[in-house]
Amino acid sequence: MITDSEIQSVKQRFGIIGNSPLLNHAIQVAMQAAPTDMTVLITGESGSGKESFSKIIHSLSLRKHGKFIAINCGAIPEGTIDSELFGHEKGSFTGAHEARKGYFEVTDGGSIFLDEIGEMPLGTQARLLRVLENGEFIKVGSSKVQKTNVRVITATNVKLLNAVEKGKFREDLYYRLNTVPIYVPPLRERGDDMVLLFRKFTSDFSEKYHVKPISLDLDAQALLKRYPFPGNIRQLKNLAEQISLLEDSREVDAETLSKYLPADNSRLPMTLGNQSSKSETTDFSERDLLYKVLFDMKKDMNDLKKLVLESYQNGGLSQSIIQKHQGLFEDMDSSAPKNEPSESNPNYSVPLVIAPQKNQNEPDSNYEDDVIEDIYHEEDDNSLSLERKEKEMILKALRKHNNKRKYAASDLGISERTLYRKIKQYEIDQ
Repeated sequence: MITDSEIQSVKQRFGIIGNSPLLNHAIQVAMQAAPTDMTVLITGESGSGKESFSKIIHSLSLRKHGKFIAINCGAIPEGTIDSELFGHEKGSFTGAHEARKGYFEVTDGGSIFLDEIGEMPLGTQARLLRVLENGEFIKVGSSKVQKTNVRVITATNVKLLNAVEKGKFREDLYYRLNTVPIYVPPLRERGDDMVLLFRKFTSDFSEKYHVKPISLDLDAQALLKRYPFPGNIRQLKNLAEQISLLEDSREVDAETLSKYLPADNSRLPMTLGNQSSKSETTDFSERDLLYKVLFDMKKDMNDLKKLVLESYQNGGLSQSIIQKHQGLFEDMDSSAPKNEPSESNPNYSVPLVIAPQKNQNEPDSNYEDDVIEDIYHEEDDNSLSLERKEKEMILKALRKHNNKRKYAASDLGISERTLYRKIKQYEIDQ
């Protein structure tokens, strides 16, 4: 049975600060697993100190005189991780100018710490599983099976079971690595350890730069313990050094400390779904909005048609018709003059062009035809047709030169033959 004094001795040896029950339990499990060759999986958030536990396990094991190498699997590119771990032969790939030993060969008889094991590619996971089960590996570009005797310690800050369900991590490898699980608690679960660590970091800063150390009053200590510290020990150390450098007063209260604590966004609702689904949702919303605009435009056009038809039938736009279709005038340009109701002018009307009044002696059909004909004439007068303009210029030139096509053509800048063709085209009588 491991005693409390033995745990305290390990803390002092490896510089671990804190008396949290969760922390003490993690150290106890590491000490119990150290004398064996069982694989260990250390879980915990980033910055919680997982690497320190790998050193404890190696230093208290029978392999303590062998080599110890710590490798961050997430920092090695996927194309080179096999070469880094298992080595390669000369000429096995572009740039392999000579043979190279991998970490599993170099650390034979020692321990290897694979941090961020969840970032390891699936192909490399299969190679690692063979090492764990048989102690065998093959170099990249070789067919020779080699043996190694290495203690494997792994760590991750993600839930590997979730990665297994998503097919990103091998299930057989997970159960092979998880022989001895060790959970390193995050800083927010360690209570008073935050204050002890803050004091340790400010003390180290004062010794390094020969300044008086920072101290926290009771309110500041309470605020420090309430803050979740998503960055864990790394974030707390940065905070301690920042305050030690920038604050003139060596005693910090809660108000001063709060200026250095960023807003806690850890409890904000997370956006569910991947980026592609979010993009699809955005596209769907924009498409719906576009459809709505088009339908509204179609409705306005139908209303406008009804308004014009009613004005023709009633001999103009009466006040009742305007009120009936009031929605058509709501979005008119605000810069246009308005006759708005006021105390001096309560009976206002919208200035509109009134169609010609119907002659009582004429039948309705003739009246409507005349109105439509007037509209077409007005449209022709405002037209910019090139043919109409060309016909007008030819007539003007012919009148000017008394229908003499030679002089008219010269005045127009065209040949007499072209002018003759245009006269026939436009059926101009001379």
